[in-house]
Amino acid sequence: ALTYHYETQCIPTPGAWLAHQLPVWFQKLSVVATYVIEVAVPVLFFAPLRRLRLFAFYCQVLLQVLIILTGNYNFFNALTIVLAFSLLDEEHVGRWLGRPKKRQGSALSLPNPAAWPPSLGSVLATLLELSTYGLLLYWTVQYFGLEINWDKKLLDSKVAFTYHEFTTWLRTVTLPLVGVAFLSLSWEILVAMYRCACVRGCFWKLWATLQWAIMAMATVSLFAVSLVPFTYIDHESNGKLWPGIHQLFGAVERFQVVNSYGLFRRMTGVGGRPEVVLEGSYDRHSWTEIEFMYKPGNVSAAPAVVAPHQPRLDWQLWFAALGQHHSSPWFTALVLRLLQGQRDVIRLVQVDESRYPFSARPPTFLRAQLYKYWFTGPSEGSPGPAPWWRRQHVQEFFPTVSLGDPTLESLLSQHGLKDKPPLRRRSDALLPWFLGWVRGLARPFSGPAVLWTLYLVAATVGVLRALGPRARGGSPPT
Repeated sequence: ALTYHYETQCIPTPGAWLAHQLPVWFQKLSVVATYVIEVAVPVLFFAPLRRLRLFAFYCQVLLQVLIILTGNYNFFNALTIVLAFSLLDEEHVGRWLGRPKKRQGSALSLPNPAAWPPSLGSVLATLLELSTYGLLLYWTVQYFGLEINWDKKLLDSKVAFTYHEFTTWLRTVTLPLVGVAFLSLSWEILVAMYRCACVRGCFWKLWATLQWAIMAMATVSLFAVSLVPFTYIDHESNGKLWPGIHQLFGAVERFQVVNSYGLFRRMTGVGGRPEVVLEGSYDRHSWTEIEFMYKPGNVSAAPAVVAPHQPRLDWQLWFAALGQHHSSPWFTALVLRLLQGQRDVIRLVQVDESRYPFSARPPTFLRAQLYKYWFTGPSEGSPGPAPWWRRQHVQEFFPTVSLGDPTLESLLSQHGLKDKPPLRRRSDALLPWFLGWVRGLARPFSGPAVLWTLYLVAATVGVLRALGPRARGGSPPT
């Protein structure tokens, strides 16, 4: 799969080109590691041992960072990393910051594994941890046929289970995993209730209990509705859920409070990455390619790094290339707006209009061609800039059209995209005016630049607030 993935994903990065050059045995081993981290390791989120939870945290973060380096998946990976931080405790984060903190002993604290002679609890904890690592390694070797090839000095791997065995296993573990999550949530709710009981003062105890009740109800409701999309992975388990949960999910589904996660369930681009290339002309004889900011086009242009921004037009063009233009009616509207020279649409193609070949005057004719793209190898070269891609023309994707062309008019009517009178808005309405003002400020900048500016401003404010007491001469209590 990974021999195709890096070059065929929506918007690759320069890191994807490097990863694509890795040997096949390493790509196969990477798939094994991905399955282990995404399927087996998350169970350790609920492990009673702190070190196992830390192990699960670092595995998840490693995988997400590697995905960020090799693909532009906007904020998905960042959100996963943020969620994984819930596996950490104050002591571990303190070590990152150079402030190690001793855990105070209590009846609920685990034995100190560094103490000598070790206690029975410490020995049992160590044995449980080593057994977990051993079982994880054993199952990985068993189900992925890991074998050292001494002749080639590499690690071979293969899928050593059938599709039927996989679906049977999935059916076996889905509902028990729901049970584990429910027990974990119940424990957190009970601990929070105990803390409310420990609050001093009748009023504050009542206030804490009210907060606990509201948060517990919201959390249990969110957990319940999330079971429906979670069990989509096994339809038999989904059917065994209490009907009331399905009704609750149906009542809030339109708000998209919870969703099943699955961007791409099938490998695309086997045999080459399909890519749509728009071309414009004034005389129908000399054609000029229109280069987009982010998606592959110019074979000598390096892949873009845009995360956490998601350029929707470039993203959707990847989907459009997988089928006919009739399957993407919006593509006809894109052609129309470019023929009309609409500035807002041109800015989706190129923020810097000097890089848009028809910025002075809209093209008279437009057409689109379908190409197959492949990453180049490290030994491939050509005169001029080193190419990142090589490509081959496949066929015409969209016919040659111009404004008023019968073919274009027919497609617009067919898809219900004929121009309609614009909605009338009050000229003194505050919100449209404010949004237009903000849009005018951001107009000269690209999406990634705007997003990263907002993030850096927020981070700077956070750092200044943290340093505020020190700057005023104060110091935290010892």
